[in-house]
Amino acid sequence: MKLMFASDIHGSLPATERVLALFAQSDARWLVILGDVLNHGPRNALPEGYAPAEVAKRLNEQADRIIAVRGNCDSEVDQMLLTFPIMAPWQQVLIADRRLFLTHGHLFGADKQPALSPGDILIYGHTHLPVAEKRDRIYHFNPGSVSIPKGGNDASYGMLDNNVLRVIALNDQRVIAEIAINP
Repeated sequence: MKLMFASDIHGSLPATERVLALFAQSDARWLVILGDVLNHGPRNALPEGYAPAEVAKRLNEQADRIIAVRGNCDSEVDQMLLTFPIMAPWQQVLIADRRLFLTHGHLFGADKQPALSPGDILIYGHTHLPVAEKRDRIYHFNPGSVSIPKGGNDASYGMLDNNVLRVIALNDQRVIAEIAINP
């Protein structure tokens, strides 16, 4: 199963349009959104092309192919604009012999992990920093931010394809980080 990951959209229409165009080209089955969908939050500057209502409209066109979790900037008002659920703080997806634990990163993340089995994958956003690595028998994956990258990184998204997790630069498709998931 091929999955695409986007995190920390923060209401950026250009980032949303780019993500949706790449999703359409990717053959990914699902677009997994890791929170902070419409609101930029009080600690962030307004992202380029801030248009949360239009972002909601565009994402709603793909609602049947989106799995999402709630970020720290998402609210019930945001949910009123979206036709796919975003209020769950985490989701768990089972693939083959492992679990994907999907979360935004403010409740569970690198510093506060949920109970996971060896080989499971913790997938989160929140920090706006790309990560693809294995720590203590758990895979950690953060696709970075599509709209407000931090740490000198480019805007980025993630892909899971053929047992490889990749963080990919949004604009030039350069692989920023990757890790193979061992069977």
